[in-house]
Amino acid sequence: MAAGRARVCRLLRQLERAACRCPSHGHTYSQVPEQPNLGNTDYAFEMAISNIRYGEGVTKEIGMDLQNLGARRVCLMTDKNLTKLPPVNAVLNSLAKYGINFQMYDNVRVEPTDQSFLDAIEFAKKGEFDAYVAVGGGSVMDTCKAANLYAASPSSEFLDYVNAPIGKGKPVTVPLKPLIAVPTTSGTGSETTGVAIFDFKELKVKTGIASRAIKPTLGIIDPLHTLSMPERIVANSGFDVLCHALESYTALPYNQRRPCPSNPISRPAYQGSNPVSDVWALHALRVVAKYLKRAIRNPEDREARANMHLASAFAGIGFGNAGVHLCHGMSYPISGLVKTYKPKDYNVDHSLVPHGLSVVLTSPAVFAFTAQIHPERHLEAAEILGADIRTARIKDAGLILADTLRKFLFDLNVDDGLAAIGYSKADIPALVKGTLPQERVTKLSPRPQTEEDLSALFEASMKLY
Repeated sequence: MAAGRARVCRLLRQLERAACRCPSHGHTYSQVPEQPNLGNTDYAFEMAISNIRYGEGVTKEIGMDLQNLGARRVCLMTDKNLTKLPPVNAVLNSLAKYGINFQMYDNVRVEPTDQSFLDAIEFAKKGEFDAYVAVGGGSVMDTCKAANLYAASPSSEFLDYVNAPIGKGKPVTVPLKPLIAVPTTSGTGSETTGVAIFDFKELKVKTGIASRAIKPTLGIIDPLHTLSMPERIVANSGFDVLCHALESYTALPYNQRRPCPSNPISRPAYQGSNPVSDVWALHALRVVAKYLKRAIRNPEDREARANMHLASAFAGIGFGNAGVHLCHGMSYPISGLVKTYKPKDYNVDHSLVPHGLSVVLTSPAVFAFTAQIHPERHLEAAEILGADIRTARIKDAGLILADTLRKFLFDLNVDDGLAAIGYSKADIPALVKGTLPQERVTKLSPRPQTEEDLSALFEASMKLY
């Protein structure tokens, strides 16, 4: 009997040793060796966007959303100008109707700084909130994202999450509270993205925080909020949409970006142009071409303003995953080094260059420079914006797009280049120095650039017409 059991056990061991080792038939798995990535370029992209809700009057649902989330202590963030306007009133009415307990922070700075971020972060930490609502433009939404992040990670230093090389650029691993974003401008697309931008005063440059983890839970896109926007705010926010679309569509392709991340948590939010972002960018560009001028010139044109509000989100989905490049990289020192310029229609007590304006003023020079790579995309963009390309030569794509953009800006009475907002050739070294740390975006340019190239681009942007 014992001898029989021993024989059976021996046979079973022999069968186990002889068993098929493939994953389909065996009980063990032998890993196939990975092929080396000799170029160290990325091989994948991923899409991350907020949930979006669109419709006239949809703001009235926010109270119900917070109820559904089980929110007990809500932080409402906005700026002092907006507290007097219909969008904030609509949110307050909804919060009151559904008995939502909230505290308001209305000290958001237009074009925020590291200090204004820190002030909002301190408010958020003290409040111990379990949900956030941001009502405003990109400045408000970005400030609220930062407040949510650092309140959820109270032991972190401020520079821990700020983009390298200015900060440490650490990945976000802490869970954040729900954030509902209510955009009141048609430009930043911040309601869809995991990006928060601010002026770093010590270095006099803009930088930011970029992580999918900080994107809003829900973007409430209510076109009624655009009806109170003054003309120049419509224009400058629309220029941001324009450049988001153009830059993300012409960015370095995702599979040419390096280095390839060793862990997916390290894959940047801005990954390079990709097939999904391309769809959103091109659609946003077509909407801008059709509706931006109408939205600026006629505040009663509800169709135009509603479509630009959606275009902002469309472009946000595109650039929030593909990224932007030189127009934005160069815009950060243009904003950060502002001298005395105060734009029309902005009720502020400090000098500022509106973000969309700082971006678009370099666009003719930038796209004339980048069109050497993927000229067909630049020519396609020019055609969407109204250029007749039937007899165009592909090698002229950059000049055609640059001229198309100049005409577009001239028709909308945009300041005549950097000189018109207070800069001169003497400022170019400082502008270049402020652009160099913006590698998160400048390295997404399809054409690499030297310091001399950047100097030439700033010089070409001093005067547009």
